[in-house]
Amino acid sequence: MNKTVWMYIFSGGFVLSAALLGLFVSSVSFPLTAVLDVLAEKMFGSDIFGHEGSSNIEVIIWEIRFPRVLLALFVGASLSIAGASFQGLLRNPLADPYTIGVSSGAALGAVAVLYFQISIAFLGSYTLPVVAILGGFITMMIVFIITRLSSRDLNIETIILAGIIISAFIGAVISLIIALSDREDMRQILYWLMGNIGMRGWSHVQLIVPFFIVGVILLLSRTHDLNAFALGEESAGHLGVNVQGGKVLILVGASLLTGASVAVSGSIGFVGLVIPHFVRLITGPDHKHVLPLSMLTGGGFLVLADLISRAIIAPKELPIGVITALIGAPIFAVLLVRERMRKG
Repeated sequence: MNKTVWMYIFSGGFVLSAALLGLFVSSVSFPLTAVLDVLAEKMFGSDIFGHEGSSNIEVIIWEIRFPRVLLALFVGASLSIAGASFQGLLRNPLADPYTIGVSSGAALGAVAVLYFQISIAFLGSYTLPVVAILGGFITMMIVFIITRLSSRDLNIETIILAGIIISAFIGAVISLIIALSDREDMRQILYWLMGNIGMRGWSHVQLIVPFFIVGVILLLSRTHDLNAFALGEESAGHLGVNVQGGKVLILVGASLLTGASVAVSGSIGFVGLVIPHFVRLITGPDHKHVLPLSMLTGGGFLVLADLISRAIIAPKELPIGVITALIGAPIFAVLLVRERMRKG
């Protein structure tokens, strides 16, 4: 079997193992049979081992741990496939939702909803993710407008530089909102900004799922376009790719995933940067494999990061964004150095 097949096997096993660890390992331990019986009873209507469990076990497993694991899977998968798409579209391994400003815009939209208590009548509970997605998309458009005004050919380095500038400005606006908040709102916003999926339930899973499905379908349908963009937009056009239409669909799909992830979990960095880079080093540049493998690996990675965040100083928890940065930054530095040394 070639490396790509092995990578699919590894990624599938990695996601499954991470999910099981997320369910079984915590400050409160339950027998394996009890956990499996709760899941079987809730999902299929009958248990497996006939274990007599208490209502406390059901609440902890089904209402707390299981939705938390699912949310980590969805957020990690969303950020990873969005990062892989941005990197493919912009032909730069440093591109991801955070470096080009999409996550900052989404965070500003979400913080505005939290601070001003915005609720759009016809959206209801979907107000937060929708405003976050709009914030990310508008920010991305501003980045491209700035890039177009300063570089006619949409230079990749200029896009990233514009993203960093806009992110810095948005960071200042968010800091201003925090400074104007009372102590309780300030604590809530700061903790949310550091990235966190604790104390989330099925409602948050339900919020991200529709955006996840639409975003993933859009991006997976554009793998041929992303492969063509690697040769340059002019060459992609000669290969029959609808350049403008393909770019719009990729940007919309990646923005949907990023905005929805930020809305339910806050800002979690390095997932969309490190995971696609790691996958690409092993499988090569074909986005037909890079996108789904990044999605699987990123989901498993964030589940493990969440497990570390709640186990390392138990019973207290660290923000998951802190863990991903502590793990992701050194790994990405090593990958960059190795890649530079390989190219000589």
